[in-house]
Amino acid sequence: MMQQQQQNQADQERRQYIRLDSVLPVQFRVFCGDKKEDSPDWLQGFTSDISKGGICLAINNPSRQLLELVSDPQTVLDLIIEIPLIKTPVTASGRVAWVKEMPGPGRKCLIGLIYENIDERQNDRIMRYAITKKAIFPSSVAAIILLGLFLGVNSYMNMRLLKGNKMLVKQLVTILQESVMAKQKIGDISKEKQDLQLKMQALQVRMDSLEAERRKESEEKRKAEKLTAALNSLTKEKNELQTQLIALQHKENKVTEELLQLDKRRTEVEKANFDKIYHWLTVHQNPRTGLVMSFEGDDSLKDWAFIYDQSLAMQAYLLFSDTERARNMLDFFAKKAKRGDGLFYNAYYADDGSPAEYVVHCGPNIWLGIAALHYTDRTGDKAYLPLAEDIYAGVMRLQGDDGGLRGGPEVEWFSTEHNLDAYSFCNMLYKMTGDAEYLVGRDKILNWLVVNTYNRSDIPINRGKGDSTIATDTYAWAVAAVGPAQLEAVGMNPDKIMEFAEEHCAVEAEYVKQDNRTVKIKGFDFSAAEHLARGGVVSSEWTAQMILAFRIMADFYSAKGIESKVQMYEAKADEYLNGLVNLIVSSPSPSGQGQSCLPYATQDSVDTGHGWISPKGKRTGSVSGTAYTLFAYYRYNPLEIK
Repeated sequence: MMQQQQQNQADQERRQYIRLDSVLPVQFRVFCGDKKEDSPDWLQGFTSDISKGGICLAINNPSRQLLELVSDPQTVLDLIIEIPLIKTPVTASGRVAWVKEMPGPGRKCLIGLIYENIDERQNDRIMRYAITKKAIFPSSVAAIILLGLFLGVNSYMNMRLLKGNKMLVKQLVTILQESVMAKQKIGDISKEKQDLQLKMQALQVRMDSLEAERRKESEEKRKAEKLTAALNSLTKEKNELQTQLIALQHKENKVTEELLQLDKRRTEVEKANFDKIYHWLTVHQNPRTGLVMSFEGDDSLKDWAFIYDQSLAMQAYLLFSDTERARNMLDFFAKKAKRGDGLFYNAYYADDGSPAEYVVHCGPNIWLGIAALHYTDRTGDKAYLPLAEDIYAGVMRLQGDDGGLRGGPEVEWFSTEHNLDAYSFCNMLYKMTGDAEYLVGRDKILNWLVVNTYNRSDIPINRGKGDSTIATDTYAWAVAAVGPAQLEAVGMNPDKIMEFAEEHCAVEAEYVKQDNRTVKIKGFDFSAAEHLARGGVVSSEWTAQMILAFRIMADFYSAKGIESKVQMYEAKADEYLNGLVNLIVSSPSPSGQGQSCLPYATQDSVDTGHGWISPKGKRTGSVSGTAYTLFAYYRYNPLEIK
């Protein structure tokens, strides 16, 4: 009866075991009754089957003596059980419930043990480990399945977003084409109207002359009859022309109505596209650092965040009243970013904020200060005004005796672009603080610009001190930073500056769109295209800068009441903005979420003519090109605080 109860208890223990997918090492020694000398040495075994009441002990190659000992029902084993991740092993003792020798090569013996003595807390610790270990695999499988489902749904949503955005861009291009044709029709009709009106005026002159002659020679009846007949003929012809004029007027009204409808549709579609352009800038902001990756698509610049691009992205956030995003970026530079020579490095990694290159240049630091001042102006929060003042102090250490700023602490060259930035920066600091120190710095910089870069009649603006290379952005920024009125005051002609830039830097380049259609884009190159063997390339950023300069010139002449020049500059701005709209692409990457952006240029990996190459990768999304296109569309000048 006792033997049957033990057998039932052993069977119950086997059913309650938790089977692990790994083994736990177990040291043991054997004794019968109170005689511990039966096996005084500690032996090695292992277990992968555990229950609340005991364990299944496995022993490899047991001796015959050991098998005889454990077969005795009075046999008790002292146990030391090692549990992973638990410093102190578990000690226990157990009575043999059953013994089983396993067949096959390499003799193995299984011994079922029922605890006789074990600390309850240690037993609970063993069971928790076993249950946790058992649950890991199904939990992992479930997590992998859920992750796969999430990735699949995310990919599907990205495909839908990408498809919808492509349709939106295509719709905008079609409307632009229809709008251009309608404007051409109106122009043709206006010309025809003018011709008819001139003819009518000439006829009226002749009619008046004949009427006077008829009155003068009324005594000559025959002659008067001839004159009357001629007059009647001319009157009939005039009436016919009048009828044609009325018909043309109706036609003009109809086409004008069509144009108004097209303009309305264009405004709606443009707004949707530019909203998507802005969202592309938001989805690329890293939540840990607040930085935005500068180029999407160029693996060699993956995760690089140039500080000039961060300034543009920050101002785009402020333009859309997204002050929280701008503040996150400013926090990084004010509290976390490493510096060199008191200034910021040109680029950092967006994911962890470490420097991507240990180069310090004057211009990018000034642009960072400009963004901090725009934040101060728009929010009234002066928390980051000291950051702008620190940057000013750092760059002014690079000012030479002649007033110009060197390119950086480790270089000797002087850049027109950097000094234009600095002129604008000093103006903004004075407006924010009222400190006259900044006016002194500004005026020294302006004097350097006049002496060193505006000193030739054949090339209005040099790229730098002693450097007559043509750089498109220096022409656009001369108007945006100094302003047309101040340029005239120092003896410069802003109209000639814009005319020279358009004559030498405007190009028409081919661009292959995402649907493999080749379109012609009219815009601005980085330099004079005729000086480069590669042919014309359109830069999205520098074209947008020129569009903004045309808008500034239009506003300048609007204040003067010279409407002809207002219309001329506005027409130029609209023409080049239409070209940029043709450059809009749907982001091809998962991180872009199908939003709209602009590539850096119509070609990748090309010589800009200024000592650096455009980014690699077809349709590389560019923060600078995308942000500056937003500025051009909304007429926002980053180099001015009004």
